[in-house]
Amino acid sequence: MDKKKIDIITLGCSKNLVDSEQLIRQLEAIGYEVAHDDENPNGQIAVINTCGFIGDAKEESINMILDFAQRKEEGDLDKLFVMGCLSERYVEELSAEIPQVDKFYGKFNWKELMAELGENYHEELSNDRTLTTPKHYAYIKISEGCDRKCSYCAIPIITGKHTSRPIEEIVEEVKNLVARGVKEFQIIAQELTYYGVDLYKKQNIAELIERISDVPGVEWIRLHYAYPAHFPEDLLRVMRERDNVCKYMDIALQHISDNMLDKMRRQVSKKDTYELIEKFRKEVPGIHLRTTLMVGHPGESEADFEELKEFVRDAKFDRMGAFAYSEEEGTYAADHYEDNIDNEVKQQRLSELMDIQQTISAELTAKKIGSEMRVMIDRVEGDYYIGRTEFDSPEVDPEVLIKADGIDLKIGEMYQAAIIDSDDFDLYAKII
Repeated sequence: MDKKKIDIITLGCSKNLVDSEQLIRQLEAIGYEVAHDDENPNGQIAVINTCGFIGDAKEESINMILDFAQRKEEGDLDKLFVMGCLSERYVEELSAEIPQVDKFYGKFNWKELMAELGENYHEELSNDRTLTTPKHYAYIKISEGCDRKCSYCAIPIITGKHTSRPIEEIVEEVKNLVARGVKEFQIIAQELTYYGVDLYKKQNIAELIERISDVPGVEWIRLHYAYPAHFPEDLLRVMRERDNVCKYMDIALQHISDNMLDKMRRQVSKKDTYELIEKFRKEVPGIHLRTTLMVGHPGESEADFEELKEFVRDAKFDRMGAFAYSEEEGTYAADHYEDNIDNEVKQQRLSELMDIQQTISAELTAKKIGSEMRVMIDRVEGDYYIGRTEFDSPEVDPEVLIKADGIDLKIGEMYQAAIIDSDDFDLYAKII
């Protein structure tokens, strides 16, 4: 009998993507044909991996479930399964509201989906996955959960306490992926600077990155989602000393005013934050910093927001994202504060902040004109090869565009390029 085709849709962050890739590997091992994020899904079975982080993400997940529920009602789908963060958090409510879904799974019990399909989960493949990214880069999830108690964040409620994977297991996964042609590794966690505290009784991220860096064939390692309190400074030494550790730090700072940092329960002060940024730039010359900021948290005054704008102008982040506060049930903020800032005000503040950053990004990008940089080629699009430098993470950061006329570049290879032009975010280059 021919196995059925399964569509897997992944919403939310790259940590979810890793879960989907593991599921795809399991399904392919038992003979299913699997399509991931297909623009025209036509499988008999669909699995939606949901995000439950903030209001917009939850809405996107619910809309996607409803779209597939309608397909099932119309007879275009035999089975519909839902997994991931939203499902973990709201399984009872979702089951009652969307009965077309055959079964809801959470963030960690999706392995039971195999039993639902009449198959066993293959433990021997538990650290294997089918990459959905271009074959030259992959995401490596080093831990699950979070022990921080930020006021606004529901993630500890969804994912539970911080749980690190053993160093040996992670290094083995990296070796296996290098053997399959992966050169670039995005190291991801809810909070990677806490790595190892549960297993090794100390912050062990520096040792982990050194061990990954030692694996032959690893050309780029990039770090995502650091936390500013108790930052493990030995990591900066590793970044400075190791050529294959990108001079790139993704650290969510959220705010700068002491009033807001206290209300957000961030365990750092304005002074700490400025000192940490200075340390990054002193210890790792040329480092590019990516951060995320929040506007509209309960209690954010106009003065707090002005302080935040001034911070963005001062710090001149190479990469910056921002979002508006949305109340999440069960969090400290939902239980202790009134969500008293009008949504229009939140959106206005968000827009102002991003406008400031756009000007800064354009200035910093323009300064690269005339320089030479190593560029990893990701794909061809129209008349251009699209690549990235060590300072650019896939999906979220600017790209490098190289005219494809008369040159033959290989996807997944690195080339030395001269930067010849820029716009607000992206660079234009030619191969040297």
